[in-house]
Amino acid sequence: MKLNLVPARTGVEWVRLGLRNFWRQPLAFVSLFLLFMAVISSVSQLPLVGRFLPLMLLPFSTLAFMVAASVADSASGNGNATGDVKKPTGALMFLAVARAMRTEWRSLVVLGLISAVYFFLTVLATAVVDGGQFVRSYFLGEAPAKEVLESSRFQVANMLQLCLTLPLVAAMWHAPALVHWHKVEPVKSIFFSLVAMFRNFSAYALFWLVWCGVVLISLACVALIATVVIGVGSLGSDAGAMAVGNVLMVGTLLALAAMAQASNWFTFRDTFKPD
Repeated sequence: MKLNLVPARTGVEWVRLGLRNFWRQPLAFVSLFLLFMAVISSVSQLPLVGRFLPLMLLPFSTLAFMVAASVADSASGNGNATGDVKKPTGALMFLAVARAMRTEWRSLVVLGLISAVYFFLTVLATAVVDGGQFVRSYFLGEAPAKEVLESSRFQVANMLQLCLTLPLVAAMWHAPALVHWHKVEPVKSIFFSLVAMFRNFSAYALFWLVWCGVVLISLACVALIATVVIGVGSLGSDAGAMAVGNVLMVGTLLALAAMAQASNWFTFRDTFKPD
């Protein structure tokens, strides 16, 4: 396995490929996203450990979407020598995801533990700034008073925790895939993921910026459509028009989230090459 350095414009190509890959099997990608969201939402309700179990599941969800996207991409003819195009099936994608989870679960658990511990330390670090207000609000579920929320110290603590979390995102971006496809040890996979993000920073930065643009434009279009629907509905049933508007907005957000996840496979495929 070797690191491949890509030009900045590749970030735009990753977005384009992700969008096209999503539309090969949109229902499967959205269903996979909803499945993980349901699991994460359920475990987050558990006392104490519910704050960390979602982080334990982060490597699992990352690998699941990359495996599903790789199956859809391969079935399209991009991953085989003949170039034959055939529509990927949702069943095939879910079967590949289940097989990957069963094979790599030990390494994914290790990555999940590292994620949870690191996140725990980032939350504790905010106590240096605001004396522990953010720590109490996060771990104990205490709702801070209005004056605390509006205080500069609490806001700085919140921003500090967010900034400290960014390296975790970079570390876990490729780590699960490196474990699965290149059989890299979990700790080494984190290091290689960080190096890859740093060496190809311009491509990843453009990738994120383009996705932000796609999300903003999509939401603006849906908001305009929803406004028209609600406006027309005001001549009839207000409740029905509002329901249609809400469904459009929620459906768009789900689709965009699944699209973004579907595009991550291409960032890995083009960044790491087998020897």
